[in-house]
Order: sequence, then structure tokens, then C-alpha cells
Amino acid sequence: MRFWLLRGLLALPIVCVLLVAAGEYAVARPSRRTADIAYVPASDTAFQARGHQLDVYAPKRKTATPYPVVVFIHGGSWNSGNKNFYSFIGRRLAKQGVVAVVINYRLAPQVHVPQMADDCTRAVIWTAAHIAAYGGDPQRIFVMGHSAGGGLAALLAADDTLFRRWGLTQNPVRGAVLDDPAGLDMYEYLRKMEYPHDDQYLVPFGHDPAVWKQVSALYQLTEHTPPVLLLTGGETYPSISSSSRRFQQRLSALGHSPRYTVLPGKTHIPMVLQLYWQHNIIYQQLLPFVGATSGGH
Repeated sequence: MRFWLLRGLLALPIVCVLLVAAGEYAVARPSRRTADIAYVPASDTAFQARGHQLDVYAPKRKTATPYPVVVFIHGGSWNSGNKNFYSFIGRRLAKQGVVAVVINYRLAPQVHVPQMADDCTRAVIWTAAHIAAYGGDPQRIFVMGHSAGGGLAALLAADDTLFRRWGLTQNPVRGAVLDDPAGLDMYEYLRKMEYPHDDQYLVPFGHDPAVWKQVSALYQLTEHTPPVLLLTGGETYPSISSSSRRFQQRLSALGHSPRYTVLPGKTHIPMVLQLYWQHNIIYQQLLPFVGATSGGH
């Protein structure tokens, strides 16, 4: 994560809008989208109309067995991004027999990362309570994220206290798909401050090292952490490569067998843009991982 990571991620929405405009009609027919659902009540003191919305993309074909569910968390350096840029992911997943939930969450500087993690937790809780109405299986909820969203997805899978705070005795997340995740170990990253402009990340993460560790999924892993599918680009940022390797090593030390794939030649932003294509390697690994057994046509 260098300064140009921020510039690249800010450019990502423009690229995504073009992809969505080009392909929305082509992939819309096998799926149905229910947009702008509030997952936090408007009466809640934390409620933010735009920040607390999600979209559900469900296969149109009805089946006797409910579909697995993937909750997608967008990236954007913890200060940008919007679910609407990622409709292509929702459509592609629904076309392949997955109910996709693509969420917004509040961003810096309005809130810090612990509040973002709390928002994502509440989106998963909403999903567990309501996804059956869209054909999804509340017992098969997986989280997925790219970049900053990957770090948040990893945290939701690893930190059960996020859900206990809201009265759940069991974490409903059954696995995590991490696509070039950022922020797996912000404790080490912010202590080192190796690169120019790293102080920009103090805006979303604050100045307390204890909080940096609290929201770094690496330090929340246990022997009970659900399965993890981890993919990184061969040409991604060094901090993402190194933290992902340490994340995989820590999982292995705890007795897990995470699948870790490095995609040769891929840089950071193409790691999410490739999800536009239905048969790319991420979907090839994701579908069996979540137990998608049939298409949603």
C-alpha cells in the first residue's frame, strides 16, 4: 500500500461504471436485484441512509434447496467506494447459483475502521435473518472482499466478538473469500510507516496501536476460524503479499488448511475487475468453496 494505491482505488469506480454499463443487460436476465435495502433501522442513532444499504442479487430459477450466500464488501482505502460499482459481481454470482449481497458501509473520515467492521457485521446479521426470503440459505453465509473489503471480510470471519456484541452466540460466517486483501495486519504496517504518505491511514485507523491490532484479522485468528480462500496478485503491493503470506502461515499453524493462490502478473485493481468474467479463476475456486452446485439460470 503506497500512495499510488489510493490513487488507483479512487480510479477504480470509473472503470467499474464502464464495465457495469457494458454488461448489465447481458447478465441481468438470469438474476433479480433488490436494491437499496436498509440493514440498519432508520431509528438507530448510527443510521446513515447511504452507508447502511445493501443490494441482493438472487437467481431467478427457484430450487428446492436454498442457494449459498456471499456477502461482498467493497474496497477503497477505507474512505471511498460504493456497492453500485460492483453490480457486475452480484450479477455474476447470481448467474452461477449464489445469492449475492453487496453492501455499503460508512467510510472515513466520518467513522473509523471499528465502526466499519460493526456496519459489516450488522449487514451479515441482516442477511442471516432475511436471506431465506430471497432463496438464500442462512446456514451457508460466506463473506468476500477486495482490498480494504478483504481485510474487513477476514475480520468478520475471525472475530466472533463482533457478533456477540449484537446478541449472537454463534458467528454466522461459514467462510471467507479474500481477494487481494488489505489491512490483514495494520498493527505492523502502521508501526513501521515504511512508505510516503502512510500517515493518511491514520484517518481511518486512528492513533491507538491497540485499535490497530483489534481490527487486524491476523491477531484474531483461532483454531475455530472458518475456512479461508485467499487469492493475491503476483504483482500486487508488497504489503499485501507479505501480510497475506503471514495470514496463511498463521492459519496453518492453527491447524487450518487455507487455499492460497497467487495469480501471476495480476496487479491490485485487476484482481477485482476480473470478476466481471464469469469463468475466471476466482469464480472457479469460489463456487465449490461455497457449495454452489448448479447455475442460477
